[in-house]
Amino acid sequence: MTTTLERPDHARTEPPPLAPPRPYRLLPTTILAIGSLVVLVPLYFVLAMALKSGANSDAGAGFALPTDPAFGNFATAWELVNAPRAFGWSVFISAIAVAGNIFLPSMFAWAVVRNWEFRFFRLCFISLLGAMFIPFVVLVLPQIKLMSALGLDNPLGVAILHIMFGLSFNSLLFAAYIRNLPEELEESAALDGATPFQVFRKIVFPLLLPMAATVGIFSFLGSWNDYMMPSLIISDVEKQTLPVVQASYQNSLTLDINVAFASYALAMIPAVVGYLVGQRWIIAGVMRGAIK
Repeated sequence: MTTTLERPDHARTEPPPLAPPRPYRLLPTTILAIGSLVVLVPLYFVLAMALKSGANSDAGAGFALPTDPAFGNFATAWELVNAPRAFGWSVFISAIAVAGNIFLPSMFAWAVVRNWEFRFFRLCFISLLGAMFIPFVVLVLPQIKLMSALGLDNPLGVAILHIMFGLSFNSLLFAAYIRNLPEELEESAALDGATPFQVFRKIVFPLLLPMAATVGIFSFLGSWNDYMMPSLIISDVEKQTLPVVQASYQNSLTLDINVAFASYALAMIPAVVGYLVGQRWIIAGVMRGAIK
C-alpha cells in the first residue's frame, strides 16, 4: 500500500508579485527641473557667447546656437590675460588650501571629540567656533599688515589664510561626522601598538573620506573663485590669480564681449570639472561605506 504525501497549501502558493514602481511625483520633479534650469541656462549662455563672433552675437541673439563656432576666442582670451601664469597660481593656491582644509580640521576635530572630557579640548573647540562670528571686514586690515610683516604677501600667504578662515567651520563638520564613528576600531589598533598618528592615518581618515570630499569641493570652489583675498594680500602683479587678472583686463575684454565670455568660460571649466569629479567621489565613498 503506497501513501502519497501532499504539500501543505501554503507551500503551493505563488510568490508575491513584484512591488509596483513608485508613482511619478510631479512637484519634486518640477522643482528639481527649475533648479537645474537656473544653473544650466547661464552656463549655456556663457558657452554660446564664447563660441560666437561679433556679428552673430548682435541683436539679442545670445541664446541662439553658434552657426560658425569661433574657437579662436579662447586662444585670444588665453593670450590676453596671460592665462597659463594665472592658472598656475590659482592651482597652487587651491591645492594648498584644499589639502590644509582637509587634514588640519580633521585631525583637530578627532583630537577634540576623543578627548571631550578634558576641559582644555572643550575650550579650544569653543574658542575656535567663536571665531566664526567675527566679521571678515574687521580682520582685513590686520591680516594685510600681518602677512606683509611675515613676508607672506604672496600666493602662499593667501593659501594659508584660506586654511585659517575655513578651520572653524570645517572642524565643526568633521567633529559632527567623527562622533558617529565607532571607537572600537581605534582601541583595537592602539592595543596592537599603533601610535595616535597611525590610528588616525590608517583607521580614522579612511572613514572620513566622504566628508573630506565634501570639504575639499567647497574649499576648491571657494579658493578658485576668490577675488578679494588675492587682490588684498598679493603685492606682486605677476603672481595674481585668474579672477584678479580678469578684473584687471576688464576694459580690454569688454572691447570684444565674445572674448570676455571665452575668458570666463576658461576660468569656469576647472571649477565645474572639480565639482563633477568630487560629487561622484562622494557617492562612491557613501556606497563603499554602506557595503562594508
